[in-house]
Parts: sequence; C-alpha cells; structure tokens
Amino acid sequence: MKIGIIIHSSDPETVWNAFRYGAFVFTEGDEAEVFLTGKGVEAESLDSGKYPVLRQMRDFVAAGGAIRTCRSCLELRNAGATELCPIGGLKDMHALIKECDRVVTF
Repeated sequence: MKIGIIIHSSDPETVWNAFRYGAFVFTEGDEAEVFLTGKGVEAESLDSGKYPVLRQMRDFVAAGGAIRTCRSCLELRNAGATELCPIGGLKDMHALIKECDRVVTF
C-alpha cells in the first residue's frame, strides 16, 4: 500500500509524529510520500530537544520516503527549497492524492 501524508501544521509534536508514522510505514512493507503545505513548510525549522523533527525527517527519507514542499507556501515565507525538502506544487500534491491508496493529514 502507498500512504500519502500531507502536513500543514507547524506544531513540532504533530510534525514529529507525522514523520515518525511515515518512517514506520516502511517497516510494514508499505511506501509513503509527504507533501508539506501551509505552515507545514516550516518543518525543518521545528527541531527541538523534545521533538527531534529533523532527525525524523531524515529517518523517513532514509527509509525510502520522498518529501515535496509547496513552492507558493515557501515563497510567502521568503524561503526556498532544501536538499531534504525539494520544491513541489499543486501538481505534485494532486499526484500524491491520486496515486496513493490512502492519504492522511497532520
């Protein structure tokens, strides 16, 4: 099964749990992709001692996951893509929704 994960939160605990779940999906023999939109594009800056968001994001990618980040949402924040979070757009989010068996949002 392929799981699509859309993250629109900038709450560190929520984002940490979303990527924790994403990495777990691969241990069950399934696949996952993440699309960051809205406040979710701030994910890489949410790292804290209590919620190591960046480590979870890296674990997710190391497990085989892919992350795309909304271009418009980044531009509204005067930010750009990173190696971990390349730019995507509505076309990428639509493809994720269309191609995945299940989609969850955080």
